[in-house]
Amino acid sequence: MFRLSDYMKQITDPTPVLARRGQGPVKPVVIWNLTRHCNLKCRHCYTVSADVDFPGELTHAQAMNTLEDLGEFKVPALILSGGEPLDRPDLFQIASRARQLVRMLALSTNGTKIHGEAADRVAEIGFDYVGISIDGIGKTNDWFRGVDGAFDSALRGVRECKKRGIKVGLRFTLTEGNYKTLPDLLKLCEDEGVDKFYLSHLVYAGRGDKHRGEDAEHLRTRWGLDLLIDHAWKSLNGGTPLDIVTGNNDADAVFFLNWVRANFGDSKAEHVATHLKAWGGNSSGLGVANIDTLGDVHPDTYWSDYTVGSVKDTKFSQLWTSDDPILAQLRTRPRPLKGRCGACRHKEVCGGNTRIRALQLTGDPWAEDPACYLSDEEIGVQEGTHDRVTVTPFRGKSHDPAHRFA
Repeated sequence: MFRLSDYMKQITDPTPVLARRGQGPVKPVVIWNLTRHCNLKCRHCYTVSADVDFPGELTHAQAMNTLEDLGEFKVPALILSGGEPLDRPDLFQIASRARQLVRMLALSTNGTKIHGEAADRVAEIGFDYVGISIDGIGKTNDWFRGVDGAFDSALRGVRECKKRGIKVGLRFTLTEGNYKTLPDLLKLCEDEGVDKFYLSHLVYAGRGDKHRGEDAEHLRTRWGLDLLIDHAWKSLNGGTPLDIVTGNNDADAVFFLNWVRANFGDSKAEHVATHLKAWGGNSSGLGVANIDTLGDVHPDTYWSDYTVGSVKDTKFSQLWTSDDPILAQLRTRPRPLKGRCGACRHKEVCGGNTRIRALQLTGDPWAEDPACYLSDEEIGVQEGTHDRVTVTPFRGKSHDPAHRFA
């Protein structure tokens, strides 16, 4: 996740880079998909959720045992997700205990069920943050999410959270089908007092892989980042407060760094660069982990084809600190990147971007990320020396990463 608003503050209020504390492995932010049950049918759903019950999901006892281990392991943050997490009957029992065990607790939801008693329970538990997914205004969102009325229901969820003093954010996935609604969504954030706006780039996993041909063109992505940067700068300088972050395309950090250099000069840019390098870009398998609905552990939420192990058999803390070969390679710095990503001069900032897109299109997790929208000149690569990986239509088969890291 690229925290645009936070890094922008380094322009006006620079601070020293914080050194990492402690020894041993990085404790990851854990995104836990509690269920695949969901009342919507989103085109980009990486878990391929639906309004049915799926077999094999963690029992209540298994979930609670896992939760205790996460607490003892001292993960810094836990995000309860789905499917739709409110469709899991014991969500609030899990969340209540999680609140006692982790420093930062968040809920990732489509927002359509946060009202009445459910909204009261969310407030009582004390979630630090509730992220509600809205992928356009009105009918655009409803088409994207597969159910008429989904926009109105999600907006009601936003308002119910705000009424109860819950910090709430909108989550938006940028595609060719909805990019035009981005300005209106930012205006909606202002009108509704939304605290955070999260722009996610499309990742080719689950139904997102099936619809990868709908990914935003590079010029649309650049336009979207320009819009977010402009909005974040105005917010920082007396505008309506809004915390802006992006996810799943770490080239955003390089794009922002170039903006800083162009507008504030080399000195400011070098200071911002030190913070961005300390962050290090893509954190799959290092600062981010995923537990899916079956209890399988993955390097992030999109690496569903590769499993480190299952919490049904082994504690998460043991799996995450094991000598798993894929985790080891993902944690290598610099990573063994190829193509434009391997030749890029900003690897320390970007970290190689989102490896799953490269894997899905080429079968090689270290190939270039086709969603990098930066020019050869911007990344320091001689023009024409590296052929671009293009986004090809989905053919009904995804590459299995299990044997690609040898």
